[in-house]
Amino acid sequence: MSEITKQSTGATFRNVSYLWDETKAAELAGDEVALFIYRSNLLGADLRLTNYGGGNTSVKITDKDPLTGLETEVMWIKGSGGDIGTLKKSGCAALYLDRLHSLENVYRGIEFEDEMVELFNHCIFDLASKAPSIDTPLHGFLPFKHIDHLHPDAAIAIAAAKDGKQITEDLFQGEIGWVGWQRPGFDLGLQLRDCLEEAASRGIRLKGIMLGSHGLFTWGDTSYESYINTLEVIEKCADYLEAHYGKKGPVFGGTNTAIPVLEAELRRKQAAKVAPILRGFCSSYQKMIGHFTDDVRVLEFINSNDLSKLAPLGTSCPDHFLRTKISPLVLELSPEEDLSDVKAIQARLQPGFESYRQMYSDYYNSCKHDNSPAMRDPNPVVILYPGVGMFTFSKDKTTARLASEYYINAVNVMKGAEAISEYTSLPRQEAFNIEYWLLEEAKLQRMPKPKALSGRVALITGSAGGIGKAIAKRFAEEGACVVINDINLERLEGAKAEFQAKFGRDAAASVLLDVTSAESIVMALEGAALAFGGVDIIVNNAGISISKSIAEHSIEEWDRLYDILVKGQFLVSKEGINIMRKQGFGGDIVNIVSKNAVVAGPNNPGYGSAKAAQAHLTRLMAAELGADKIRVNTVNPDAVISDSNIWAGGWAEGRAKAYGITVEELPAYYAKRTLLNEIILPDDIANACFAFVGGLLNKSTGNALNVDGGVAMGFYR
Repeated sequence: MSEITKQSTGATFRNVSYLWDETKAAELAGDEVALFIYRSNLLGADLRLTNYGGGNTSVKITDKDPLTGLETEVMWIKGSGGDIGTLKKSGCAALYLDRLHSLENVYRGIEFEDEMVELFNHCIFDLASKAPSIDTPLHGFLPFKHIDHLHPDAAIAIAAAKDGKQITEDLFQGEIGWVGWQRPGFDLGLQLRDCLEEAASRGIRLKGIMLGSHGLFTWGDTSYESYINTLEVIEKCADYLEAHYGKKGPVFGGTNTAIPVLEAELRRKQAAKVAPILRGFCSSYQKMIGHFTDDVRVLEFINSNDLSKLAPLGTSCPDHFLRTKISPLVLELSPEEDLSDVKAIQARLQPGFESYRQMYSDYYNSCKHDNSPAMRDPNPVVILYPGVGMFTFSKDKTTARLASEYYINAVNVMKGAEAISEYTSLPRQEAFNIEYWLLEEAKLQRMPKPKALSGRVALITGSAGGIGKAIAKRFAEEGACVVINDINLERLEGAKAEFQAKFGRDAAASVLLDVTSAESIVMALEGAALAFGGVDIIVNNAGISISKSIAEHSIEEWDRLYDILVKGQFLVSKEGINIMRKQGFGGDIVNIVSKNAVVAGPNNPGYGSAKAAQAHLTRLMAAELGADKIRVNTVNPDAVISDSNIWAGGWAEGRAKAYGITVEELPAYYAKRTLLNEIILPDDIANACFAFVGGLLNKSTGNALNVDGGVAMGFYR
């Protein structure tokens, strides 16, 4: 591991990232709030210091009261639901510090914690600021100007150790205080203050406080001092753990030799095969999106002898627990298991899921309070497959990915705690009180209503351009995860960058796909399973056009049309159906056909007959797949010229020749021959596809929707 040294302080860091830029900080000099946000972003950029959305930071400044014109003390702190790594001023809460302190006069005790949160609003200084978080009093009752509250794995490993308090005392020679586990709130803020004052009464000046099973508080007189203090404390924790690995014996009790070791490619193939089955089980309440990782830290844990001892304990840090649930489900499958018999594997796995759901129901019923929210989805979030990797499932890809990251943090904590002592998790009742906290429930109730395609995964062939890209964009806008694909790598990379810029890193995956190759299609669908857990929507859009008379048509051109349009639709649908059947909750196949499937025109025997074959294959699949709740429908476009690949390769010239006009006259020609006198755009086709899959036509299959501006010859009889 490389060393990072800050020359002016002599501090050396091997386990954390020193990111402070003195030039950048100098530009912010004099603006304490800007420096606090800068420090926050640096801390949040290193996942060894805290998770996405985890931890909190603050600064106390003097500002002019807009009502009195007098100087008053104001605390700026990360607002509720924010992330310090991406924090901006607009994401902070600003409060009158004296008003916050005065709330102690009306605090009625720990039984009335939740009512204090509403009172924080009476302390707001900046009316444009975010709602204050539950951590607000934890910062407010500490007298330091700059404060960092983080969830670093190295510190939590000590905080979650059986004798963590004594280890903290010995390691830091009393300079880091200790406050035992308690749910965040007003009382915990008072305990932090008491801890500080008790140490001061003994002549000890604390430079931080460890929260049992939770995290770390550190501080400084300046933003930079707080930053350095935070890094130094975490570095010392990490060094301590590193020095103890192996002293008590092998990590996690050593490797379980009964688990076969698979190469990375074989692990991922096995994961891709089982992911849709797992997604089906996890979606028994609502559609879930999956995430897979075979990170080395995960493999070390799931392939160990101590997996059966540690996994049921669950996590310790409440931030970890909220995203990973009470404990993971461990699959009783060999890494080399033959997964080809889907029904047999489903039968093998079903008892494990039923047992997990019963465990969760028992946990809820034994811990619930009179005013607890109703029990939520009892399915696991984290699923461990020894020898293969870890799956996480949640309502969207971002939440599933974050659950994976948080469980890796939990694995790090267990590893460290076991190395120095013995790992302890949150007691079940305390875990329940966090998971079903009324304040957390209120957050969930304020979440935006899911979009029409939330929780669904769509693969649209040929989606790096033209009609396919328009469909993928529309689906992503409606909440779907999309698998962008193309045969052209350069075009694919450009589309991927475009989608990530517009929709974020988790909305789209990309795969190379040649629809004429069964091997390429299998690999693409494996990519969808690894990225999102499976697929719900297949849109067969990839195509080419060749306009020639039957006498001029070559055999090669004829075969190419049928390979891409008909064989491609068959191969992609076949593999998509396999995955949908594994999931067991149905799906949609939409085939982009053409008006030419029913209209006989000149110079069009190859393209038109291939489109007719696509249309009838749609009807045949619909007739066959109804029992699987897989709907199969057709969209018939016509003359979609804008940004469409089919106009390349001489098609436009061929059609213009057939109609006795110039290429430039084609758009107007096509529009004039329609009943509505409209030019058809890729977005029009995307809207039609969404009409089939968006939820309003869930009882329609075998149908065709014409999007051609109205071509009477194309009407279905």
